[in-house]
Amino acid sequence: AYHKERKLPVVVFRLFNTVGPRQTGRYGMVIPNFVRQALAGQPITVYGDGEQRRCFTDVSDVVWALTRLAESDKAVGQVINIGNDSREVSILDLAKLIKQKTNSSSEIVLVPYSQAYEEGFEDMPRRIPDLTKIRGMIGYEPKIGLDGILDRVIEHFTSDRGRV
Repeated sequence: AYHKERKLPVVVFRLFNTVGPRQTGRYGMVIPNFVRQALAGQPITVYGDGEQRRCFTDVSDVVWALTRLAESDKAVGQVINIGNDSREVSILDLAKLIKQKTNSSSEIVLVPYSQAYEEGFEDMPRRIPDLTKIRGMIGYEPKIGLDGILDRVIEHFTSDRGRV
């Protein structure tokens, strides 16, 4: 609205499940939480039925996109999705993949939303970005896929840097 009314040169972007090695999981970020649980041999807690589907984006791909968008006149006044649409995964399958990649003996436990959140909580069954606009605007293509993201996060948590 400020762009339209006052010509303020803004770019609005929506991030889709950005993940990076130093992410703590403090605010419900599923990958660092699953990795930490798997490495500690704790139950890997999946909320709901685990069928909710997501795509995950490496932070380095997001930084690349933000830098290009900040420099692009085409982006001014636009709302742009930044994410990765190359591999959609259910949260339950994500937990299984992390368990396998960490060689964990952790049990995967489904936790009903009613136990995890307040009454009336609803989760989006599918959250996948449409990247048509950003591809056309700056030639964006995510470079790091889900396996690379998981490998980087696991490596961080198993290194001296990631131990808490």
